[in-house]
Amino acid sequence: MSERDPLVAGNWKMNGDAGSLDLLLDGVLSELSVLALRRCSVLVFPPYVYLGQVAQKLRGSIVGVGSQDVDQRTQGAVTGGVSAAMVKDAGCGFVLVGHSERRTLFAESDELVSDKFEQCGSQGLVPIVCVGETLEERRRDRTIEVVTRQLRAVTSRVGLAGFDGAMIAYEPVWAIGTGESATPEQAEEVHAGLRKCLAELDEDLSNRTRILYGGSVTADNAVALFGMKNVDGALVGGASLKANSFAEICKAAEES
Repeated sequence: MSERDPLVAGNWKMNGDAGSLDLLLDGVLSELSVLALRRCSVLVFPPYVYLGQVAQKLRGSIVGVGSQDVDQRTQGAVTGGVSAAMVKDAGCGFVLVGHSERRTLFAESDELVSDKFEQCGSQGLVPIVCVGETLEERRRDRTIEVVTRQLRAVTSRVGLAGFDGAMIAYEPVWAIGTGESATPEQAEEVHAGLRKCLAELDEDLSNRTRILYGGSVTADNAVALFGMKNVDGALVGGASLKANSFAEICKAAEES
């Protein structure tokens, strides 16, 4: 695959149980086998407690496994903490850092997100750093300012070598779980701004880094979103919990 072939990732958030997620994976694998994807990569992000189960089931398949979060520390007296080494040991190759729900519900700062990003790199995991603005920030025309600040917090910490191979997910906070989605043109504008921000660090890095869109992505709006020059795939929430809708999004990415 070329460096910016599309990627579709399903973020299951805090949903499902052992039985229902097993059935979901059966459906996803069945749907994807029919599609016979050649360009589109596929990932899923289960809850922590099902990482081992999901990784085992997907071993040898075309679907990769990631963790929805990771602790910024390596080990020790951190009750409830899960380290980068632990999620790697569970079978993960990818990690979401800085998802808007972590930033809002758990008050994660740009500095903390950068700490987590750095931990992922130390374990050879691929971090997907999430950035996005609130509705108030968009209304005040601060979108580009906010998302580039969030991105620069990471790039200034890890530099060119530390960011190479990572991905970005643009998720407008106002579109997460609301049924509202950025228009393809809005998404393209922000993705282009993020790519310009990366180009300040290195032009080649900017050109090869995949930038995903997240925020109420569905089978209905996926085709238009993936038609944008700088939209390289999607981080899918609710629609990833239904095998057929998730597969339809993957199909749209494959054909983009």
